[in-house]
This record gives sequence, structure tokens and C-alpha cells, in this order.
Amino acid sequence: MRIIDKIKKAKATLFSFEILPPLKGKSIDSIFKCIDGLIEFDPAFIDVTYHREDYILKKRPDGSFDRISTRKRPGTVAICASIQNKYKVDAVPHIICGGFTKEDTENALIDLDFLEIRNVLALRGDNLKSESHFVPENRGNSNSLELIHQIRNMNNGIYLDEELENPTPTSFCIGAACYPEKHQDAPNFKSDLNFLKRKVEAGAEFLTTQMFFDNQKFIDFVDKCREESIHVPIIPGIKPITKRNQLFLLPKIFNSDIPFELSNEIEKAKTDKEVQEIGIEWCIKQCKELKAMGVPVIHFYTMGYHDTTKSIAKAIY
Repeated sequence: MRIIDKIKKAKATLFSFEILPPLKGKSIDSIFKCIDGLIEFDPAFIDVTYHREDYILKKRPDGSFDRISTRKRPGTVAICASIQNKYKVDAVPHIICGGFTKEDTENALIDLDFLEIRNVLALRGDNLKSESHFVPENRGNSNSLELIHQIRNMNNGIYLDEELENPTPTSFCIGAACYPEKHQDAPNFKSDLNFLKRKVEAGAEFLTTQMFFDNQKFIDFVDKCREESIHVPIIPGIKPITKRNQLFLLPKIFNSDIPFELSNEIEKAKTDKEVQEIGIEWCIKQCKELKAMGVPVIHFYTMGYHDTTKSIAKAIY
């Protein structure tokens, strides 16, 4: 079922979560273990991240180097198909721009359509580690807005090959990302909000936020979206802090501000277990407030670990 239809039919806040594909060479059982630990909370959908290629230098016998493409976490499409087959839960693959031509994207979407995967999350994706900024693939989409346009075109039966006769329209429900504290590449919050509005106008039917730790930032963000006539459902993305070093890593990687009250408590903690307990309690408080506000879904970033998410879900669902 399309995510937007699930949200419209729901009588209470839904539960969903995101998982990472296993590292290349590892078993899909790690994915199933994570889902098995959370399936009791009746997830409305499960996001599966997509990880673009990276490059390594491999030394030749003569001392020179070859630049070799490698993908550390392949299998997103197959994982989504396995989830829907095994658990009868809608899977939402991340579709990214980086590393894809528009033809690659179209072919991937055709595969998803054949597999009856009806929901996608359209993202620009990260730049390569060797790049100072995002560089699109030659003949690829430059950003998530262009990607949304391509998916919407396929929903309208418009493919890249204009000579196709009576092509069958797809029926993807398109989700997009949003950033309560501004995307790190945006010059300012206002321009980021304008870009978000264009994504919704292009066809995004629901939005999922980057992780945040201060509910007031989410509330203010939603208010500003509504003022700009962005009226699609906005799903809060949540993650508990479980390790001390996340105080420094998360703001740097995700541009997420950590409230002083939370960081101060974590800095005073004497053990890793205490840090985790503080993070979980803070997250439970966040989720209870969000649920009382009537958010459509609470979406958990599991980062491959389900135990902490399970502890939080038990307290709020």
C-alpha cells in the first residue's frame, strides 16, 4: 500500500524504521534479526538505505595504481523484495542520484515496479569521500528535485525513450527528505525551505526529517512549512544517542544540534551503559511528546541496531 494512504487511514501515530543493507559478503540474516526484534510493533513500513559506490586504489606490479569501484552495502532492491515477501510489510527503498544515470534510475524503478514495491524515498545522496561537494553522474540527476521529476514522469507514463508505444505508468508514492535544522549544503534556511516546497510541488507526497533531538525545532519547522503552503505529512526521524562520541559525530555528520541538557547529562555519565540509558530516556520523552502532538508516524533510524529502538517502542506503543 502507498505510504500516503496508510497515513490517511491511520487513527493513531504509526511506527516505522530504517535499516542498513549488510556489508558485502555478510548474510541477510542480520536484516531479519533486526526486523524480528521490531515486528511486534506493527511497522507501517521499513526504509532500506542505498549506499553508492566508493573507490579504492589497487597497486599494480609496476607500482602504479588502478582506481577500482566498490560498493560496500549492495542489495537494496533485493532486500526490499525479501521484506515484503517474508513479513508482508511495505519496504521503502532509498533512490539516490549519486552513481546513477537517468537510464540507470529508470531501469531500477522498472525493477521495483515489477516487484510491486510501491513506495520510494527520493534523495540526492552523499558525495564521494574524495569529493569536496556532490558531483552528479554524467547524464544523471543533479539533485533530488530532478529525481522526483523523473519518478513523477514515469507515474504519468513518460519514459526516457520517447518512441515507446503506450508505456505503462508506474504508481510510486514518492517520499523526500527534509531538514528541520537546514541541509548542510544549503546557504540558509529560507533557501532550503524553498527547495523543499519545489520538491513537494514536483510530486513528493510525504516528507521524512533528518534526525533531531529538540522537539521545538521540529515544531517550528512544521509551522514554517505550513506557512509556505507545504501541507504534505511530515514524519519526524528519531535516533537515540547511545555512545559518548555521538555528541561530536552527529552534529558534524547530520547538522543536528544536541540540547545542552542532554549533552551535559551524557558528559557526566561514567559508563557506556549510563550514556545509553540517558539517550533512551531522552528519546522516549521526545517520542511521547511527538505522539501527543499527533504526528503521522515516528520513524526510527536504527543504524543496524534494534535493541534500543525496541526499548523506546515498548514505552510509547
